[in-house]
Amino acid sequence: MNFKDIITDCFNQVKGIENEGHLAAYIPELANIDPEKFGVHITTMDQQGFGMGDALEKFSIQSIAKVLSLVLAYKILGKKIWERVDVEPSGNAFNSLLQLEVEHGIPRNPFINAGALVISDILVSELDHPKQDFLEFVRRISNNPNINYCSKIAESEKKVGYRNIALCNFIKSLGNINNEPDEVLDFYFNLCSLEMNCKELSELFLFLANNGCCTYSKEEILTERQSKRINALMQTCGFYDESGEFAFEVGLPGKSGVGGGIVAVHPDQYTIAVWSPKLNKNGNSFKGMKFLEAFTTESKLSIF
Repeated sequence: MNFKDIITDCFNQVKGIENEGHLAAYIPELANIDPEKFGVHITTMDQQGFGMGDALEKFSIQSIAKVLSLVLAYKILGKKIWERVDVEPSGNAFNSLLQLEVEHGIPRNPFINAGALVISDILVSELDHPKQDFLEFVRRISNNPNINYCSKIAESEKKVGYRNIALCNFIKSLGNINNEPDEVLDFYFNLCSLEMNCKELSELFLFLANNGCCTYSKEEILTERQSKRINALMQTCGFYDESGEFAFEVGLPGKSGVGGGIVAVHPDQYTIAVWSPKLNKNGNSFKGMKFLEAFTTESKLSIF
């Protein structure tokens, strides 16, 4: 498969379309990003790589980091984790409070904000130094000591995070947050502020294309069974209430973030990351979605 030619063709095709959508301006720091940034990078199972555009410029991965926090919590707790969070698509916006009271504080899945807050609570309980231990985990599985939080973005989110504060306190009142909400929220806001570029992101997620095993160190990050479940959750819940559309048009497990990034996994084949900051009405990268649709169509490589 000549990925270089396919990516070049799809990149140029999508680059030329009108960049619809909007920046995630409700987070002040994200409102300052150049809306025309556009990058993509693929990493294959034999660790070959190719990127285009702004593939080496760091950006805030935002909710993509929720996959990584889930991986660590799942690694620690195993199947007990599903007593605290469900595995169903939500059908509502990522920051919705609607279902929590009816469902007794159990979030529909780990990728909506409520679910990610419960996962954050688990890690605050289980890790001795939650923020540092989580960061070291991400650095280790990526073989990249340069990955870090962005304090400006974390502080920016804290200043306007009223709905997340409400969510955390509401879940606490329903008995599914064990720690103090301020501590859980501090971890959560830092989690979402992680910065990477497309190359780093595609390399980091390659273990999910390799049955949970790190390709460079051979460390088992997750069991094969656990890895399949993470991929299944990305397939069904990775794009909030547009997850069905992504499965229909792209046909890969993936996860988006309101920083404009998307990472997608083809088991046994590759991982690919794309970044374009303007978001569609569902909070997913407009050009990122278009690129991945074109890429899987042209390459004829998807899981469906």
